[in-house]
Amino acid sequence: MNPSGGRRRIVIAAVVAAGLLASCGGTSEPPDASGGRITVVATTSIWGDVVRSIVGDDAVVDVLVPIGADPHAYQPSSRDAAAIQNADLVVANGLGLEEGLHDVLEAATGEGAEVLELGPMLGPLPFGEEAGESEHGTFDPHVWMDPGRVAAAADIIAETLSAVDPSVDWEARAEAYRFELMGADGHIVDILNAVPAGARFMVTNHDAFGYFADRYDFTILGVVIPGGSTLADPSSSDLADLVDLMRATGTTVIFVETSSPTALADAVASELGSSVSVVDLYTGSLGAAGSGADTLIGMLTVNAESIAAALAP
Repeated sequence: MNPSGGRRRIVIAAVVAAGLLASCGGTSEPPDASGGRITVVATTSIWGDVVRSIVGDDAVVDVLVPIGADPHAYQPSSRDAAAIQNADLVVANGLGLEEGLHDVLEAATGEGAEVLELGPMLGPLPFGEEAGESEHGTFDPHVWMDPGRVAAAADIIAETLSAVDPSVDWEARAEAYRFELMGADGHIVDILNAVPAGARFMVTNHDAFGYFADRYDFTILGVVIPGGSTLADPSSSDLADLVDLMRATGTTVIFVETSSPTALADAVASELGSSVSVVDLYTGSLGAAGSGADTLIGMLTVNAESIAAALAP
């Protein structure tokens, strides 16, 4: 018997059993909310939106990480584990993004669940040397910040769905969504044209904008939290170095994230004085309904507008 396989079965059995016990004492899911449709679980609201844009009403989509929550820090519930195990398809990012979900996803894969990790399939970019030496791996997980990579992901999702349920033309759905994404990409380029080449430098809360920078010709000058995870812990010397760098370069904006605490970024801004502003962007989660960032395309567009407003002369 494979010891690791046995351990995975124990993990899944335990969390599913816990979920069944919990449901006996409180609310429970309807016995069949799918109406015969396939069920897709997406780890984040971002990939949930991409999946919904492809499947429409022909599948049920369940998103694990709530709107506004940080996928790096999210810890799964027993319900999440059961949903993953019972889904026809699980769409995850991978590359270390869903740190708390890693063991549950690995165990579900060992039990035969169809888990599609998109990040490794989308030409992931390496972090800088410092981040690459971190425990979170050498590749940047924030692939959705590039519409071109999301378009490629839509094709991969459609191809996988075709193997799950060939009765629907998922590829045509993905093609239509790709067209929308590329239209949004062109609009973002137009928005960012307001920022001259000499002003395309960013300081961010954590290293989440590498794909954005690569796509739209920006440079990430520095980050408050080094590495690809919001769970990293910068030292006082790291923060002092960032303050010195911002002073030396005359940088007056720190871009932070709606899904992560901003206390460290606020402290850096305070050290630099009132001329430095802290600007919210969406990274690990879509925005709430009515925010304009409640779809991935809306999120990327709102981010571009905020960056242009902050950096344009």
